[in-house]
Amino acid sequence: MEPTREEIQAEYGRARTDLDRWLAGATAEELRRKSNGTKWTNEELLFHMVFGYMVVRALLPVVHLVSRLPSPAGKAFAALLNAGTRPFDIINYWGSRSAALYFNKRRMARKLDTTLNAITRSLERESSESMSRSMPFPDRWDPFFNPTMTLNDVYAYPTKHFDFHARQLSLRRPPQ
Repeated sequence: MEPTREEIQAEYGRARTDLDRWLAGATAEELRRKSNGTKWTNEELLFHMVFGYMVVRALLPVVHLVSRLPSPAGKAFAALLNAGTRPFDIINYWGSRSAALYFNKRRMARKLDTTLNAITRSLERESSESMSRSMPFPDRWDPFFNPTMTLNDVYAYPTKHFDFHARQLSLRRPPQ
């Protein structure tokens, strides 16, 4: 069952609170420590978790456009993106490492705020019809990308991504 708008927005708020707790509870040394199961440090991984929301902000107009194209065009677009998985993975890794230099502990929460505000405004403007629009996706790019995704799926995606990577942090879980 797909999450409702209210559930999606509640999950955004919880992720924002979780990020605040991670950032407030972590020392500079802990942020520089390697995460579990990735090549990123905890700070780089935290930024990558924020980046998932930034990706959605960029994806929204793409989904609106591609979902209106003939099905073969959408499938070809997803296949082209899937063919570029290896370069995408390299850019995704190094991009998060590099961006975390700027969107570090001091700036990352503000970036998440502005991104969440933008995608929440978009979510609130969506009709029921638009939320059911779908397009083929490059499912090799991310374990939470399915071969076909609705706009509702795209809005729900970043919190799944956030929660998955939160389990890879080598930080103590801050108290609730």
